Amino acid sequence: MNEGKVFLVGAGPGDPGLITVRGRQLIDSADAVVYDALANSALLPPGARATGRPELYYVGKRGGARDSVTQEEINALLVKLAREGKRVVRLKGGDPFVFGRGSEEAQALNDASIPFEVVPGITAGIAAPAYAGIPVTHRSLATSVTFVTGHEDPAKASTQTNWTALAQAGGTIVLYMGVKTLATIADTLIKGGMPANIPAAAIQWGTHPRQRTVVATLETLAAKAEEEELTSPVITVIGWSVVLRDELNWFESRPLFGKRIVVTRATQQAPALSEKLSELGADVIEMPATQIARLDPAPLRTAIAAISDYDWLIFTSQNAISIFWEQLLGEGKDARALAGLKVAAVGPATAGALLEHGIAVDVIPKRFVAEGLLEMMRERDDVTGKAVLYVTAEGARDVLQEGLREIGADVTVVEAYRSVVDGEGAEKLARAIEAGKVDLVTFTSASAVRGYIDAVGEEPALQVPAASIGPQTSEALRDAGLEVKVEAKESTVDSLVAAVFSAF
Repeated sequence: MNEGKVFLVGAGPGDPGLITVRGRQLIDSADAVVYDALANSALLPPGARATGRPELYYVGKRGGARDSVTQEEINALLVKLAREGKRVVRLKGGDPFVFGRGSEEAQALNDASIPFEVVPGITAGIAAPAYAGIPVTHRSLATSVTFVTGHEDPAKASTQTNWTALAQAGGTIVLYMGVKTLATIADTLIKGGMPANIPAAAIQWGTHPRQRTVVATLETLAAKAEEEELTSPVITVIGWSVVLRDELNWFESRPLFGKRIVVTRATQQAPALSEKLSELGADVIEMPATQIARLDPAPLRTAIAAISDYDWLIFTSQNAISIFWEQLLGEGKDARALAGLKVAAVGPATAGALLEHGIAVDVIPKRFVAEGLLEMMRERDDVTGKAVLYVTAEGARDVLQEGLREIGADVTVVEAYRSVVDGEGAEKLARAIEAGKVDLVTFTSASAVRGYIDAVGEEPALQVPAASIGPQTSEALRDAGLEVKVEAKESTVDSLVAAVFSAF
């Protein structure tokens, strides 16, 4: 059972959501991942570069660059890793057996007596047209589709493709990687009998947020693609079904398509915001400005041990709830220990995190900030003289605890965590900002503002406007000299997404 094995996994065309379930499982359980230039790096396990688990091997072969790895070197690497007893995922863009040279790698593994498995992927020839609103078949317009490599120049003395027969076959033609030979291919097809005015489209970076589509005729497409400076990777579609793009163009018509937006939330919390922005078409860059660092748990454990002595339990963040619950379970207690307490939360996200643990809050303010919660607590007649446990972050504003003490509450403040500068990916982000390729940066806390500036540098940070989740965050942004382009009406992720939408 110590024998290694290689899995030839199709990574799909670029959108990480198009990886198969089997492909995702194998990536997550691999000892080593060997990936190429067209496999989206977002599919790699988080933290792999920092921990070395799994081992990562980049074997890109883009455009004849000097650092390109030869096919022979790739084959040898797969054999070597497998012979070391590793489970190896060979992650290939699209499908391994559709113009992906996966069959050559499988042959090399077979020759070396290395066990292997093939996991098909969604090929770009289907996915890129679909994301451009172009079906490759249609009952009324195209009843067949032919996939052809565009690398093969029809002007060569010898060619495997019968271009004349292809021109007369009807149906849709999909060319892979044919941007450099497009003019020659078009001319050959026209000479072979294909109408010069048949619709055609070139799709660059299909399924990626940076997808670009050029539509013309077979005769004019090469010139238009050159005018628009389309470069590899490009999928070309030739056929009458291209006319349906005006009706079916769903991907590029999303409201935030073409906008590059930065999410500065901590890695654990980023997906809630990133996924909503991506659904609206944004090209999301995650650059966690801060990460959550747990503090000495002893004070929190002491408070939990005496939880029955308190009348109120207050949370102003989901992080505080997560850490509190870990320690509650660690002390051998569960939700029943809170049966005698009233619970307050600063907003719906915090209340939702409590509800996941079976706790319905008693107080939630109309304004999702500490001041709003304090206003509601002041209106109650069961706070004065009561014992309050407030679990919060180190350095949090003292508005709430001081206000509660003013109305006669006995407040115990336990600092459970602190936000520390993270900044992973900051150097790459700074370069993107300098190149003018970032449209907006989102902030969900005041602490993220300083972490972001420290990570990318003050000069780049000031070049891009910000979207803020609320007044305190906006104040921190303005104090730092950043432009607040838009502020959420409520301090929630959904409201922040709505604000970003309105900004564009």
